[in-house]
Amino acid sequence: MTISTPLFCILAACCHLCMAEPADTAHAMVVINEDDVKRDEPPPHGAIGMSTAYRISDAAPAPRSMEFRKRILHPRAEIGLHPIAHDEIYYVLSGEGTVTSDGKIAVLKAGMAAYLYKGAVVGIKQTGTEPLSMIVSYPNVAH
Repeated sequence: MTISTPLFCILAACCHLCMAEPADTAHAMVVINEDDVKRDEPPPHGAIGMSTAYRISDAAPAPRSMEFRKRILHPRAEIGLHPIAHDEIYYVLSGEGTVTSDGKIAVLKAGMAAYLYKGAVVGIKQTGTEPLSMIVSYPNVAH
């Protein structure tokens, strides 16, 4: 069987495209040790008190579509009220706090989560006797 020159060129080009690396090569996985991304700092949105931040997703190379962070609010610390431009989840690992969303306040304890909606003005404060340890997750909005 003989393949014409134009057909051969098309087949060769298709094979080359199939074997070429995609422009945005996805990573199979990134494993991140929280000790490698840990730092003590005032909490965001008001710098009220002190916290320990674990910027876990910051260690994942781009492109990535979500943010995943752990934060420990030390006694009397809080993430101040701020508007959010995306849905957000605060999941409590240990301790106790109060979360605010558009003026509504709820108590959160270990094993509880607050699902916060885009456009709300939100914040969370540590209120118990031990630090408030939580996971914060939200979409990574392209800038």
